[in-house]
Amino acid sequence: MLRFCVSIFLLTIFSLAILSHNAEAKLFQNSYVSFELPPNWECKLDGTEWVCVSKFSKDAKEAIIILTAKEVGPTDTFGAYVTHLKTPRNLPDKTGKMQPSQALHVTKRLINSHEWVDSLHLGSEITSYYSRYLATIKHSLAILVTFSAHKESYTKYSSDFLKAIETLRVIASKDILAGSGSGSQPLGSGESMGIPVGEIDSGLTGGLPPEPNVNDMKTKLLALALLLVVIGIYLWRKKKN
Repeated sequence: MLRFCVSIFLLTIFSLAILSHNAEAKLFQNSYVSFELPPNWECKLDGTEWVCVSKFSKDAKEAIIILTAKEVGPTDTFGAYVTHLKTPRNLPDKTGKMQPSQALHVTKRLINSHEWVDSLHLGSEITSYYSRYLATIKHSLAILVTFSAHKESYTKYSSDFLKAIETLRVIASKDILAGSGSGSQPLGSGESMGIPVGEIDSGLTGGLPPEPNVNDMKTKLLALALLLVVIGIYLWRKKKN
């Protein structure tokens, strides 16, 4: 019986390993950055911006990733990015009252040997959203990646965001602005740092949709394995006595 319990436990661990492998991230790449995302995310080019959403929340759009790049201008320096992201923004809430955003942290960091300004805000694009900004410069290109999620579901997507951030790489070539690369993409020309995501709030009025969660499945499988082990040990002891 003990051997049976051990076998069940090892089988469950093996199942968890397979589940984790199936949930492995896929590589997203455009002409200036690449990073990994879970397979349930999809990215599309929208004008001069790349917009990524989770297929599980596509209707309500409770989480979104936006990528944009433009030619470096006078305001595009790391010092200017830090100063800008330390400054709260005043935005109207749903009643029209102006509310200051909260700059929760702003720092410079290396991601895969490249320097970025990393900042987390609450209410900088819309009052109910956390937005994490990653801004950098490569050659003559300014790049901004924005991760935004509704505050009630940010933790649900934080692991997806973290995976993307940890694997984020700048791949822009020196001649990207000349359009000589075969994989060149349209680039923005604006000078603003913030990427508006206000349009994604309208889908949340009906409440947050349920989402299939890989972590929930892992927890259930592990709980089942432990339950089977307990039952096996109980039956083994009962038989022994």
